[in-house]
Amino acid sequence: MRVFVAGATGALGRQLVPQLVASGHEVVGMTRDEAKGEIVRGMGARPAIADALDPEAVGRAVSEADPETIVNQLTALSGPFDPRHLDRVFALTNRLRTEGTDHLLSAGRAVGVRRFVAQSFAGWPFARVGGPVKTEEDPLDPDPPRAVRSTIAAIRYLEETVAGATWTEGVVLRYGGFYGPGTGFAIDPPGDQVEMIRARKFPIVGGGSAVWSFIHIEDAATATVAAVEHGRPGIYNIVDDDPAPVSEWLPVAAEAVGAKRPRRLPRWLGRIAAGETATVMMTELRGASNAKAKRELGWRPRYESWRQGFAGGLG
Repeated sequence: MRVFVAGATGALGRQLVPQLVASGHEVVGMTRDEAKGEIVRGMGARPAIADALDPEAVGRAVSEADPETIVNQLTALSGPFDPRHLDRVFALTNRLRTEGTDHLLSAGRAVGVRRFVAQSFAGWPFARVGGPVKTEEDPLDPDPPRAVRSTIAAIRYLEETVAGATWTEGVVLRYGGFYGPGTGFAIDPPGDQVEMIRARKFPIVGGGSAVWSFIHIEDAATATVAAVEHGRPGIYNIVDDDPAPVSEWLPVAAEAVGAKRPRRLPRWLGRIAAGETATVMMTELRGASNAKAKRELGWRPRYESWRQGFAGGLG
């Protein structure tokens, strides 16, 4: 089919576009920079140059591509990770999740796309009550920490808008924490999360009881191809089989990147040193179940656990 990928040169886009091409699809990859158009061509796709926040440019690009499916992988995640000011770090990404999604949906409706697949996140949004692992049916956090409220509001908006579309098949993919080539958790070149771990600026706060879910960037792309080809409308958690508390995965991550064991801080000191949001991320987050994605998308991650992925998939 004809597939239009917005965010084609991001970390996930660079894995996704070649997989779609290899599966026989005709792919148009949207990027904002003319220079990155050559990257899109190098992946076997046709470039479309447009600023995702310019509705007229997006409309022209989608109209010329005339796709059957649109895949929204728009993010702007660059620069240092600052847990005290996450809404500031994610400000542009939040605009892309709201305004950018609206522009793509409007353009897609004009050309009659059959399916619309969008990137969401399984790492922070779940309500911090009940069991440690959540399904797609569980509620999102009604009262997130102040520093991440705008970010979770943007995620909620994207999910409700895409999954609630009645004129197309809206599919939302909640990815776990990315690791692997091109992400913040990679070693060649080292990502910002790896640099923090090596500098021992990523401590275990309190008991490190927050549960995180991960997904290797290549596995995220294979799940996305499955969603493009036969995903039913709805929301899917795209994570590995092994949600785990920070106290368990962070020492393994440190060893994998050649760092010393992470420091340990009591919760009260972690709140002072890194802020309330970082403390919540270390002590209260819930992980995600991938049972629905495996059942309905027929998908299995190559790296079933972050244990395998950290050992062999960070290069």
